[in-house]
Amino acid sequence: MSDQNPVFIPGPTNIPDRLRAAMHVQTRDHRAPDFVETFAPVLEDTKKVFGTTSGRVITFPASGTGGWEAALCNTLSPGDKVLVARYGMFSHRWIDMCERHGLDVQLIECPWGTGAPADKFEAALSADKSHSIKAVLVTHNETATGVKSDVAAVRGAMDAAAHPALLFVDCVSSLASMPFEMDSWGVDIAVSGSQKGFMLATGMAILGVSDKALAAMEAATLPRTFFDFKDMMGANASGGFPYTPPLQLIYGMRESLKMLLEEGLDNVYARHTRLAEGVRRAVGAWGLELVAQTPDLYSDTVSAIYVPSGFDSNALTDQAFNQYGVSFGVGLGEMNGKAFRIGHLGSLTDVMVLSGLATIEMAMADLDYPIELGSGVAAAQEHFRSKTGAAIKSAA
Repeated sequence: MSDQNPVFIPGPTNIPDRLRAAMHVQTRDHRAPDFVETFAPVLEDTKKVFGTTSGRVITFPASGTGGWEAALCNTLSPGDKVLVARYGMFSHRWIDMCERHGLDVQLIECPWGTGAPADKFEAALSADKSHSIKAVLVTHNETATGVKSDVAAVRGAMDAAAHPALLFVDCVSSLASMPFEMDSWGVDIAVSGSQKGFMLATGMAILGVSDKALAAMEAATLPRTFFDFKDMMGANASGGFPYTPPLQLIYGMRESLKMLLEEGLDNVYARHTRLAEGVRRAVGAWGLELVAQTPDLYSDTVSAIYVPSGFDSNALTDQAFNQYGVSFGVGLGEMNGKAFRIGHLGSLTDVMVLSGLATIEMAMADLDYPIELGSGVAAAQEHFRSKTGAAIKSAA
């Protein structure tokens, strides 16, 4: 077991011993005949996590940001119009990437703390009689604000408008931690990464891609070389890679999928809900407020929490790290200095979360926050004691 304190950031997440061991192996030949025995099950089992039977899984050596770029470059052409709402740092970054690639961004501004506005999407798509909008981009789980968006409602809005646009979803901080249903939600490209719910090191972008998105690839003219779907799928067909793959991450991914499927995806999701609710009970006991404006928006992987007026959230996260050696998420973008974040995803137990809550309470007390020391921990304890059996007893 590592002697490092667990991290409570929304990714990269804590890496279980079992996965560190799986990655800590001597280099093997990725062109050897037996590589397919490792890689093919990774592609197949990841489909279960995406919630797809008809889609393909495509991976690249990259972070989730590389996955975003792959989604855009393989399906769109310069000047294509995309419909995007900005309601947090990561939807903002996707917008920036679209603009840098010469796409025409139709932007819907939303307050931070809210989610994807299905009603506004429907209105915009209904008004687009010429079907000039080629794709709708949604961030499923906005880690800057701790907001979960309703992707099914966005698909419903697109269907109500009878619009043929592609639906792209950033599920980097939700996949393998919260329910995701690529097929039933009608998602055309879902973008994730290795470093969050899969509990691995950063370095592998993981995409679920529909047949409709692959058809769009035939007419897409944005430049692509490293992130070319065709090259990757061609090599994958024989169990290989078109260039050197992230070998240790693939070994780790094979073991991660075994862990997730052994626990059972429904149990994984229930565990994350349980831990998240414990954190939310603590926030309430402290008298603080979540950035997410309503309970239906609450994320089960990260909570963004406003600090009281007159306090600086950066000083709080600095105190937790410098005094106690524990990392919490800083406020991003509009939330910088106003909110801190507690990541509660990946390899975590009740006891680990309680240790994180105790640590941030001590840091708040050190800085004279108006809280009662121990109040948040007690509220979370009460919740965990009443929900026996939903959480793993140890981080594998």
